[in-house]
Amino acid sequence: MKTSLLGFLFIVLIAGCSPTEKNNSGKLQVVTTTGMLYDAVINIAKDKVAAQALMGPGVDPHLYKATQGDLSKLNQADLIIYNGLLLEGKMGDILQKLGRVKSVYAAAENIPQNQLLSSVQYENAYDPHIWFDVNMWKGAVGRISEVLQKVDSTNAEFYASNTTKYLKRLDSLHAYVDSTIATIPKQQRILVTAHDAFRYFGRAYNIRVEGLQGISTVSDFGLRDIAQITDLIIENKVKAIFVETSVSDRAIKAVMQGCNERGHNVTIGGYLYSDAMGEFGTPEGTYVGMVERNVQTITESLK
Repeated sequence: MKTSLLGFLFIVLIAGCSPTEKNNSGKLQVVTTTGMLYDAVINIAKDKVAAQALMGPGVDPHLYKATQGDLSKLNQADLIIYNGLLLEGKMGDILQKLGRVKSVYAAAENIPQNQLLSSVQYENAYDPHIWFDVNMWKGAVGRISEVLQKVDSTNAEFYASNTTKYLKRLDSLHAYVDSTIATIPKQQRILVTAHDAFRYFGRAYNIRVEGLQGISTVSDFGLRDIAQITDLIIENKVKAIFVETSVSDRAIKAVMQGCNERGHNVTIGGYLYSDAMGEFGTPEGTYVGMVERNVQTITESLK
């Protein structure tokens, strides 16, 4: 981020309203980084807040850079919620500085460290893709609810009630994912994707996960990575591999080509939602709908 842009940020922050002051509509202004966080806010707060997400469908949060328009939204926000665990890598400095003058919270900050998966790519870092373990995501939802109740205590009971209902919906979602993935024969439960976004999913639902890139798409893949994944696919007779909606399909297509050249016919099983949800207003534009669609795509292609 250029110095001039940061300078602009703090000029408008100084001129802006206090962190918990509501706008003229009387609604709390909430800005989230990802769509998954936005969806949690909406399920908890309904129409009591005016919420928006900076990162829309198909956006890779690992590579995302804040625009001048984003900074304006952040300045006007009463509450900012981000994932944490370095998911928003290029926005980290901005979020940290905003936290000095505004209500800024990481949804992942209260998840016990012993539940987090260490990064094999970066020292002293953890995998940020916590939303793919539905039970773990419940912890993030609970944190978001606590924050909303703290910042907008007038509506605390409303938020608490909605949180209880939503967490029950997530319990049902977790059971659905667990039972559906279990219908794939164990030897065929191998999920190959562009990057390691699904490690929590694999641990929670007993499916082996292999990604060409690490937990961040900042790193690139090489010929050795392609060769290793190709060997794995052929040795295990994997039927399908998957493209992610927020990641280039170049890596997966290279793997498919390598397999086909060696006489193993592997197909693209479909598109998975990894770091971003689908279009707002569609089933896949919600957290529950996104997870359900991923599970259906994986199961139909690997069985």
